[in-house]
Amino acid sequence: MHPAEELRGKKSIKLLGKRIVLGVTGSIAAVESIRLARELIRHGAEVYPVMTPAASRIIHPDALEFATSHAPVLQLTGQTEHVSWCGLVKDPVDLLLISPCTANTISKIARGIDDTPVTTCATTALGSKVPILLVPAMHVSMYDHKILQKNIDLLKEHGVLFLSPNIQDVKAKLPDTDVIVETVIRTIGKRDLVEKNILIIGGGTIEPIDDIRVVTNRSSGKTAVSLAVNAFERGANVELWYGHATEPVPIFIPYKHYETVMDLLRLTKTNKSHEYDFIIVCAAIANYTPQRQKGKIRSGLNKLTLDLTEAPVVLESLRSVFPTAKMTAFKTEEKKKDIKRKTQQLLKKYHLTLAVGNTLTGFGAQDNELFFLTNKGKSTWKKGKKEELASAILDLLR
Repeated sequence: MHPAEELRGKKSIKLLGKRIVLGVTGSIAAVESIRLARELIRHGAEVYPVMTPAASRIIHPDALEFATSHAPVLQLTGQTEHVSWCGLVKDPVDLLLISPCTANTISKIARGIDDTPVTTCATTALGSKVPILLVPAMHVSMYDHKILQKNIDLLKEHGVLFLSPNIQDVKAKLPDTDVIVETVIRTIGKRDLVEKNILIIGGGTIEPIDDIRVVTNRSSGKTAVSLAVNAFERGANVELWYGHATEPVPIFIPYKHYETVMDLLRLTKTNKSHEYDFIIVCAAIANYTPQRQKGKIRSGLNKLTLDLTEAPVVLESLRSVFPTAKMTAFKTEEKKKDIKRKTQQLLKKYHLTLAVGNTLTGFGAQDNELFFLTNKGKSTWKKGKKEELASAILDLLR
């Protein structure tokens, strides 16, 4: 068995059964194509490399053969690789991914010039409607060239997808490999949430006691981030409102930071012109807030009493401002026997589409056990990793 097969599906099966032609062109960023190919395989994909002559002078073809288990196509042969993969055939590939893509290759594709295996695959894919994703990498002076930008616009008009480079000083660099892989999953993976606008609220609130000290709720943020990533992969337009948490937010997920309950209410009001199809609230929001004292409460006191008052209910505000959104919210209880009853109450009180119940055991853990209750009366318990449970939540939204 080739070493590439040992990696297949190690991270996920989101690309299992998907076939991708990876075009590599003559940018120095071609050195990253080996890592990219391996990551695509780790999510289950079959990767077929194609190289321009310039790319083969930057990385050796043997390296890509090792990475993918397939010998790179360096020139087209009597096997008509461009047609068998990207043409009007019974079983074309799922995607032509060209990464890195030089200014030269972009302009050739835009003008129908086929003088490398990569550009010929692109022309064939355009004619047969095989999806194409280009990931530019070059010097900024080349990327900002007006003619190149016109060629990019021309290709976009014909359905070619682009992943914008990271602009750093005078370099238009490849995005992180994870960003490219996530974009591939979004392009050819499970696309049942395409163009749906989804707001996810996660993390915990932080309520100040004085100018230094705070009270907060425990929240890793892992469920919220898993939901955001999963929704992004399934084609949704995702917005994350994120409080105090330890889980990092991937750079491809747009988010707004909040700290207090009042911050959340302000975000709700300032975004009232937005139209969300779905709102998922999995945040650890304070039920009680302290009376903030100015400055710093002095140290050395034998006893300190906090005066707490009931906080405004964010769900009420969300339901008022976004009356047509299908809303999901979480209910946490200490004892499992109380979850079903409390979750039913939550569902009815705030007119939810889905209510999710859990115990304290999931806080800070990689796994969780959740109780799902829909507004149609269907209920079930699910146990697993938070990433898997996030997918199950999104499956129940509609």
